[in-house]
Amino acid sequence: MKENPERKITVMKDGPYLVDGDVPLAHQHIVTNGAGESLEWREGERVPTEGTYALCRCGRSAKKPFCDGTHAKVGFDGTETASRAPYEEQAERIDGPEMVLKDAEGLCAFARFCDPHGRVWNLVERTDNPRARRLVEHEAGHCPAGRLVAEDRATGKAHEPHFEPSIGLVQDTAKGISGPIWVRGGIPVIGADGVAYEVRNRVTLCRCGASSNKPFCDGTHASFGFTDKE
Repeated sequence: MKENPERKITVMKDGPYLVDGDVPLAHQHIVTNGAGESLEWREGERVPTEGTYALCRCGRSAKKPFCDGTHAKVGFDGTETASRAPYEEQAERIDGPEMVLKDAEGLCAFARFCDPHGRVWNLVERTDNPRARRLVEHEAGHCPAGRLVAEDRATGKAHEPHFEPSIGLVQDTAKGISGPIWVRGGIPVIGADGVAYEVRNRVTLCRCGASSNKPFCDGTHASFGFTDKE
């Protein structure tokens, strides 16, 4: 994909996310095993868009994922409460023998890729084992919110997955719910005050309207079974 300096997401005051720059949009499904553990991502149906489009932020639109103006009718309070501190300042550090796991718990989007094989926080303590290293890199890299970042301890290099600039609509089939807006590939997110958040490779934005960490997802959609289906 060619670089597009106009590519950005703007949080509108008590309104939707305005997406500029012809950013592709598609459903992204969490693939689980028989025990319901999250293992992989599967890209689903592409959603047709034009160059600029508005995504629902209040969770009440009848035209999800797009905004239909319902936020104004219901008096949606979209006040942003997320920290502007860089990820490095928000994250705790867990040192293993070969890898470091960084964890900004407040960004959790409840995708649960961190849970299989004994949980990533325990696996990092065993990263002198090649299999444990691979699992830590996989599980941290599959975290859509970027809550978890795995780094090589010797070099400090982060193991980040490659993403083209794109937006995913998370579908959590095992739980029967819809998750957040998954922003990938370093697309800037601009707050309603005109100030940009830290640009990251992967972040998740709330689309149920109930996060206490707006504009970012905090997993609240799972507690009340949010869905983008009619």
